[in-house]
Amino acid sequence: QVQLVDSGGGLVQAGGSLRLSCAASGSISSINIMGWYRQAPGKQRELVAIITNIGSTNYADSVKGRFTISRDNAKKTVYLQMNSLKPEDTAVYFCYAKVGFNYWGQGTQVTVSS
Repeated sequence: QVQLVDSGGGLVQAGGSLRLSCAASGSISSINIMGWYRQAPGKQRELVAIITNIGSTNYADSVKGRFTISRDNAKKTVYLQMNSLKPEDTAVYFCYAKVGFNYWGQGTQVTVSS
């Protein structure tokens, strides 16, 4: 069983920055893929960014050049640095980890005001 605890959301003005963190715990030796998804009101959950255990990354086109995903394998933690935030980035952000099965964090709200 894997538990994910995500944090770091909040309210920020357009153009501002936030850093999300997600720590994994449980009986796991390594995590293949970690990442972030988001879900805005009335919309489906969508990929934001993912990173493999060897550092390969993939980003949604809408966040390329503004968001950076990173991870600390020793700490089983993934981060999402979000810069130049826009109102359309407003959503609940969910941490994701693939350890055989897919696991999700509880979500952290990010609100960007115009």
